Amino acid sequence: GRGAAEAARGQEAMRIGHGYDAHRLVPGRKLILGGVEIPFALGLLGHSDADALAHAVTDALFGAAGLPDIGAHFPDTDPAYEGADSMLMLKEAAAEVAALGLRVENIDCTLVADRPKLSPDLPRMRENLALALGVAPERVNVKATTEEGLGLAGEGIGAHCVALLREEP
Repeated sequence: GRGAAEAARGQEAMRIGHGYDAHRLVPGRKLILGGVEIPFALGLLGHSDADALAHAVTDALFGAAGLPDIGAHFPDTDPAYEGADSMLMLKEAAAEVAALGLRVENIDCTLVADRPKLSPDLPRMRENLALALGVAPERVNVKATTEEGLGLAGEGIGAHCVALLREEP
């Protein structure tokens, strides 16, 4: 019979990556998630615009591609990234992954926040992420959940993302 390696030849391989990011909610900052500015009294603290969702997606792409994380690519010690638009960093990450012959099959994200209510903004986040990744919105999913006062989500916002990439033949 044929060996597994021989059977796999000619088939496109799939690669999966996971990204996670979290930032503290503080006064005096804009709240930006998935490139959407959300009206709220607090914003996320960070060197860039602190878009935890965009950061998690970026790290998921880098993870699936076997590349170093977002901090290695866009260090918070570099003044060039102070206040930077995280969606532009995501576009750069998507271009880097595409240059390796990897195509985004789909991404699935979960925001973790006790406040504010994020559901009204999820469709716009999905559209922004799809645009940055160069994929149809159907390939992007963004959900939100709370921790019901149990953990991080009372003081900040976290984001998880799983990315599935396909190796181009």
